[in-house]
Amino acid sequence: MDTHPLTEPVVDEPRGQGPGEQDPVDLLIAFEEASEAPIRPEYLEGTVIVPPPPDYGHGKARLTLSHWLYSAGVRWAGTGMGFRDGGDGDGGTRTLVIPDFYVLRHPPTEQDEAHYKAHRGWYPMHLLALVGEVTSDHHETDTGPKYRGYAAAEIPVYVLVNREDGRVYVHSEPGEDPRRPGRSRYRTTTSTEFGGTLTLPGPYPPLDTSVLLPAL
Repeated sequence: MDTHPLTEPVVDEPRGQGPGEQDPVDLLIAFEEASEAPIRPEYLEGTVIVPPPPDYGHGKARLTLSHWLYSAGVRWAGTGMGFRDGGDGDGGTRTLVIPDFYVLRHPPTEQDEAHYKAHRGWYPMHLLALVGEVTSDHHETDTGPKYRGYAAAEIPVYVLVNREDGRVYVHSEPGEDPRRPGRSRYRTTTSTEFGGTLTLPGPYPPLDTSVLLPAL
């Protein structure tokens, strides 16, 4: 099993919204309204993160993988939607993310749409069956806070296209980190250099990463 050092925590106690604190959804709206340029901020481990504008390689890889999933017959593959993790169900918000690509468990139900309206544009994270990210300049966000956030939300599969080291990672089997009680990690990780083939957990077909080479 491959390991990756950037999945180690960068904060002592990852946290979400505390009692009486400002709703992170309001916080992100304030960031968007204050910015002169269009931005799509996210919220991870108690911190607002503003991803850099995507370059050509990032955008091409994101669309390529979303199209590959859809063309392979994977239902409900997509890109562009935002998702919210409410943590332990105490009403607070732990994570707000906009994955580069994803596969839903099923189309949004009436309850999911009600969540979307109540939280002003964020679907519940339990809709995600697979999530994927393509790294930008701040690749530590995808290999650190997002890795831990997706594991904590028990997203079954996390595909990471790491342009920093030229590899694609498939993380699966989320669960508690035995070394750090109360924190989460993926128990299984496989990887390949760009151009290689990776086996994805069922029901997904093998990922031939050569489809990414024209973009990267």
